[in-house]
Amino acid sequence: MILVGSALVTWIPRITPFILGKMVKFPAIVTRFLQYLPLSILCALLLETVFNAKAGTLATPKWDVVVALVPTVITAVWLKDLMKTVVVGIVAMALVRLVM
Repeated sequence: MILVGSALVTWIPRITPFILGKMVKFPAIVTRFLQYLPLSILCALLLETVFNAKAGTLATPKWDVVVALVPTVITAVWLKDLMKTVVVGIVAMALVRLVM
């Protein structure tokens, strides 16, 4: 019962927006705003990963992540294939950690 309840509590908030999004016709400005949301979230996660930030100091890059990020971004822009981008990112990070 606890597992089923936990699954529902997790599943319902994640699925409900997709169901409502199909049923409701949003105004053009809301649709345009929502188109940028995934990119904004990914950029925020990426910046958090790339930089060390501490209160009262300037953010410094994590150079191992920056080196692995370069081929990953090139792959993403060039191929526009999420699976290949993820594989290149994993391999690049593994190679960087192996070498550094």
